[in-house]
Amino acid sequence: MADRMIVSGDFDEARRRAQIQKVLSTFRWKNPDLLSFYEVTKLIKPDAQFYKGMQTIPVKNIIGSENRYHDFSAAFYPKSHILQHRWESIDAARLDDIPLPPISVYKLGDWYFVRDGNHRVSVAKAKGQEFIDAEVVELSSKIPLEEGMTMNELKRRVVAYEREKFIEQYHPTYLPMDKIVFTSPGSYPEMVNHILVHKYYANEHLDRELSFEEGAVSWYENVYRPIVDALDKEHLKKLFPGCTEADIYMWLVRRWDEMKRTDAYATQEAAAHDMKESEGKNRFKRWFLYLRQRLSRK
Repeated sequence: MADRMIVSGDFDEARRRAQIQKVLSTFRWKNPDLLSFYEVTKLIKPDAQFYKGMQTIPVKNIIGSENRYHDFSAAFYPKSHILQHRWESIDAARLDDIPLPPISVYKLGDWYFVRDGNHRVSVAKAKGQEFIDAEVVELSSKIPLEEGMTMNELKRRVVAYEREKFIEQYHPTYLPMDKIVFTSPGSYPEMVNHILVHKYYANEHLDRELSFEEGAVSWYENVYRPIVDALDKEHLKKLFPGCTEADIYMWLVRRWDEMKRTDAYATQEAAAHDMKESEGKNRFKRWFLYLRQRLSRK
């Protein structure tokens, strides 16, 4: 039977490593938590899943969790003493050579997210175990993950993918794409929706159907540019360091839509002024977050 002092010492060592990782992450301004499966899939939107059955997978490729990502460090060390009893019982079973049931994981590319068995993975990583048995469900996505990737890095990759798909589908040589640059996931698809809505209303006054290109040019000249002029007039760019004019355009449109729910005559200029008044209070916080992101690991 496993020595109680040994398993207790193993847990204390794993906790100590979690604390060291937290300190190092603070100096690097990096999130010390595991990747959240739901946050990742919300960004990359997997298009299919396949049951792959029982497999032996490399422990080092397990990088996230479905629902326990706050409980363990990025290296899967336990962050709280609340985990001690369960963690030590699994460590004791390991020392006594008691077979444990396989874990359950989602697979994305070469990487895995734990569905069930977080404590077993934590013990395995802490003790240098190379492989672990797992029941695998594989998800397919056109946006690949990489080792050590942060959520910010993943967001940038998603934005780049969405921009690439927009250009590939619509060939927008008729738009100044050097100026229409977004940094938030989902913005390019939302822009397409803006163009289509504008095109729909423009068609009401014509005896023919506008092409997407014609609708996009009209949207840029009659919607995008006037709104960008309004945000320039209110000097909103200074309130959002690191953001593009297209980012602020999108936020201003959302603010304008909110205002029109209570005031049908609200103007884009009024929305820009309202945005300046409300967002100006958080100016220093945004600058701090911007500087932190710039200084952290890319």
